Amino acid sequence: MLQPRLNDLRDRIASRDADWRAGAVVYQVFVDRFAPSENLQAKRHLYPEPKRLRGWGELPTKGHFIESAGVWSHEIDFWGGDLQSLRGKLAHLQAISADVLYLNPIHLAYTNHKYDAADYLEISPEYGTRADLRMLVGDAHARGLKVVLDGVFNHVGKRHRFFEEAMRDPNSKYRSWFFIGPDYQNGYRGWADVPNLPDLHVERDEVRRHLWLDPASAVRSYLRDGIDGWRLDVACDIGPHFLRELTESAHEEKPGSLVVGEIWNAPAGWDRSLDGILNMNMRRMLLDFCCGTANASTTSQRLSDMVDDAGIEFILRCWTTLENHDTDRLAHLVPNSEARRVAHALQATLPGAPNLYFGQEIGASGAPDPENRAPMRWDLVHDGNSDWSYMRHLYEMRRTMRALSKGDLVFLRANQLIAFLRTTDRAQETVLVLANMEDTEVTETISMRDGRIMAGTDFRDALSYDGHDAMQVNVQMGFMTVTMPPKSARILKIVPPRAGVHSPYKRMN
Repeated sequence: MLQPRLNDLRDRIASRDADWRAGAVVYQVFVDRFAPSENLQAKRHLYPEPKRLRGWGELPTKGHFIESAGVWSHEIDFWGGDLQSLRGKLAHLQAISADVLYLNPIHLAYTNHKYDAADYLEISPEYGTRADLRMLVGDAHARGLKVVLDGVFNHVGKRHRFFEEAMRDPNSKYRSWFFIGPDYQNGYRGWADVPNLPDLHVERDEVRRHLWLDPASAVRSYLRDGIDGWRLDVACDIGPHFLRELTESAHEEKPGSLVVGEIWNAPAGWDRSLDGILNMNMRRMLLDFCCGTANASTTSQRLSDMVDDAGIEFILRCWTTLENHDTDRLAHLVPNSEARRVAHALQATLPGAPNLYFGQEIGASGAPDPENRAPMRWDLVHDGNSDWSYMRHLYEMRRTMRALSKGDLVFLRANQLIAFLRTTDRAQETVLVLANMEDTEVTETISMRDGRIMAGTDFRDALSYDGHDAMQVNVQMGFMTVTMPPKSARILKIVPPRAGVHSPYKRMN
């Protein structure tokens, strides 16, 4: 039965190889804050009072509520980034070995964050036009990058023309698009009862036709413009049934496209509705480990249960997130640089698509919104920045190791360490990952669990492979003894036999 099982493994890995969504590196951009506009003076009229245009070196701070606008002042502070300026920085995404450019919402909206849509089919003029988006997509594709947009289809902004008409005219055909009546706070139902975010009545066919069913809908028309997928805001509020309908509509329009949902729950079961989720569940596990509130054994069991429950194929398409526009920055939560590198290493090596929030690669810090949305510090993108050097090296290494993006996961039993293998149909591609969050050095003897790893095999630290002091581990009779420094992670690959020397792997693949 060995050969049929091997063929099945090869088929599964080959299927993942063909799926760009599995294990992709996702780079998230908040367009207003990513790259300074090259023509800011010509755009100043797009930021009328009470909006404010800030200097790139200024930091966002919590503001005050503006009654006349119905939003907080920091929601309408702008730094002037746009799609054209973003096009000029695509080389940076390649420098961090990204596969996917994910944009926070860019459709027409009043605020800087654009989660209050005024028209899904238009781009906010501060950012550009749909023609500008098509040019960005073309440039990205030429560099081998996919493009994913943020879809906010659970609610709109109160300035959306359909909502304004519905509130103005009780006989409007758009009245049924919303939840309007005296039983609701403010006279209508808002997402989380926020007055600026009226909920959409997605149970209505005409609403879903506008959003994702019709050829001219938001989901389908942007896919025809060339984008490769959607990240759905507050996806759980749309509900599993309608998410499945949306995903099917996207796949019908563009086979192989991605629909990933913002789900702050465990991943299990969401594969019936989505291609993947924003895996905040894994984020909690990794932060608990790196902040010292869960030990290695507990964390390993949690991660193993998550993958077992949801299935490896689904988890490979889920976005592994440590920080984004809704959370504290990792550097704020984990100020210790060694502990932070453990988190980065696990994000890069566990199954899933690492979702890097712009600035994460240079060690940007920040408390919750609005501090976590500070402009990109381009002055920190240099080899003298140890965070940038480490992250660039980490993801350059990841790109060369097929097992880290497409491989299976095997947890190894350890007491004080997280230890696991990423494996493919080729034994010599196996990657060993070790993490120690203790304050002291830890030595353990660990069973490899994979019978394809031959006696005498050496694993060597992939990040310092050519260094004379690179960590090396030898396997004998299926066991290895490892010594890990305090607060450290190591990613190790098999040392191949020298040319002309007998290889125990000569018939293993």
